[in-house]
Amino acid sequence: MDTATDHHQHHTKRWVILGFLGLAQLMVVLDATIVNIAMPSAQMSLHFSDVDRQWLVTAYSLAFGSLLLLGGRLSDIFGRKTMLQIGLVGFAFASALGGAAQSFEMLVTARAVQGAFAAVLAPAALAMLTTTFTDPSERGKAFSIYGSIAGAGAAIGLLLGGILTQYLDWRWTLYVNLIFAGVALVGTQILLVRERGDARGGLDVISTLLISTGLFGIVYGLSEAANNAENRAVAHEPVTLAIAFRTPTTLGFLAAGIILVGLFLFRQSRIERPMLPLSVLADRARGGSFVSILLASAAMFTVFLFLTFYLQNVKHFTPVMAGVAFLPMVVMLAASAAISQNVLLPRMGPRPLVPIGMGLGAIGMWWFTHLTATGSYGSEVLPGLLVVGMAMGIVFSTTMNTATARVRPEYAGATSATVNVTQQVGGSIGTALLSTVAISAQLAFTASLGATAATTAGIDQAIVHGYTQAFWWGTFIFLAGAISAAAILPSGKPEPANLDEPALVAA
Repeated sequence: MDTATDHHQHHTKRWVILGFLGLAQLMVVLDATIVNIAMPSAQMSLHFSDVDRQWLVTAYSLAFGSLLLLGGRLSDIFGRKTMLQIGLVGFAFASALGGAAQSFEMLVTARAVQGAFAAVLAPAALAMLTTTFTDPSERGKAFSIYGSIAGAGAAIGLLLGGILTQYLDWRWTLYVNLIFAGVALVGTQILLVRERGDARGGLDVISTLLISTGLFGIVYGLSEAANNAENRAVAHEPVTLAIAFRTPTTLGFLAAGIILVGLFLFRQSRIERPMLPLSVLADRARGGSFVSILLASAAMFTVFLFLTFYLQNVKHFTPVMAGVAFLPMVVMLAASAAISQNVLLPRMGPRPLVPIGMGLGAIGMWWFTHLTATGSYGSEVLPGLLVVGMAMGIVFSTTMNTATARVRPEYAGATSATVNVTQQVGGSIGTALLSTVAISAQLAFTASLGATAATTAGIDQAIVHGYTQAFWWGTFIFLAGAISAAAILPSGKPEPANLDEPALVAA
């Protein structure tokens, strides 16, 4: 079956296909947070230490972040349906392995395998969406839905993780993926045409090794910085950004990762058939979108981590109540994504829209800087959640749409992978930077309290002070995102998608 026929069949079933692609994306995104809620129960069951606990998150993020561009390239070579289904089957297998884990080592291995198959699955799903929806008006609707899923997945993971852990067992936070993957697998098998890969040429092994090891170094180095801060806090030792980052392991991995990514980019500019054409990054619309995704992902870390801790540890919400508390944000996110993509983006273009979304994000973060240990959810949390939800809906749906527009099919996987890479690296930066800020501020505030520090009120005050300082940093990151988006993104309405347009380097 030729490419034109394949595209026609996908187009006629496009809205049903979107549902199954969204389900696959939801599984990947929520798995970054769903296990967080289950960690205390898993720790009691498998008897591992607080220091080891961090590896349940790190193993997933390391495998996912370092293999994304490889996964995107594989979908360009072997076909999007093939790699999407391989990703679904592999993710389901890893989830079953983790759910049945009888040791910490088995659980961490399962999380790493989950991340590896997520790196195959996520770019293939986004690339399929990119090549299925080419009409500008329909593309806006599709990306409003997909962007809502990408933005709300973390919050949904918190709610689902709380329900499963509280009413069933922590293992069901992993077993539930078998249901998601099974439904998505059946749907994609029925609806998607198994097209041949669009990319010409095989896999460039040298480029693959450079980018995979480079991204591993960056993500691992950032993870180590966050771990350094946490470990020093546990040992009641001073914590600052300089101390957290100034260790041989952190600096070594970060430096090696940056150098290897630089060598990868240099190689892409010299070879005939690049794995990631530099025009993908040089294009103002795509480049501005990547920077915006990176900064927004870094800032959003403060909401999902610190606000969850605040609600559970300070306000004593149950896991389920904490998940429900995020639902207004999810509703606002979906509404703002739909309006921004279907009404605003076609008329305004991305340049005014993304900075506005970033500005709203800064306002929401600023609201959270006023949290107190005794304040109410309705006055101190809910307004900020609504504004941040609006911001996320605008920013993520617009940037994902803009970043993947006008991309030739042979590079759809690589471009989609780059979107996911910027999200993952941004989240890692947020983890390392803002965790250190919060811990450092908390310890300093505790030291200033004297005898009051030992009381429950003193402990809560110190914790909230640390969170509010992190929210200040989140505010400034969003403001930086607004400025960079206004400076980089091009003016004017989006250009119509044209799969035959030579928008990228010829291969």
